[in-house]
Amino acid sequence: MQDTVPADLLYTKDHEWARREGDDTIVIGITAHAVDQLGDITMLTLPEVGDAVTAHERAGDIDSVKAVSELFSPVSGEVVEVNGALADAPETVNQDPYGAGWMIKIRLSDPGQLGELLSADAYNAYLAEG
Repeated sequence: MQDTVPADLLYTKDHEWARREGDDTIVIGITAHAVDQLGDITMLTLPEVGDAVTAHERAGDIDSVKAVSELFSPVSGEVVEVNGALADAPETVNQDPYGAGWMIKIRLSDPGQLGELLSADAYNAYLAEG
């Protein structure tokens, strides 16, 4: 498990991360902090390709041994890809939350929303507040 916050990602206070891929696509997952809080992830309910998602609104569910939590979209846009490998191996999120455990890719409808997300330093400061 990674215990550092990658500097090249953007973050939300709901513990999602976002990585820009190309001009208008964002890859989304949950942070190592979220994984630590949830425990072993047992199932994911993710949106389908073509679904519209809205910034800061529910985009899916994360079932773990401790609870069912909501996955919130950090940005608005259209789902262009879903990590289908997680259907059979949701534990990948526990093992590699910033890599193979990515969840969805979204085509941004408003690139300006990226400016509302937290840098790695700001996210670390938020976590330190506790």
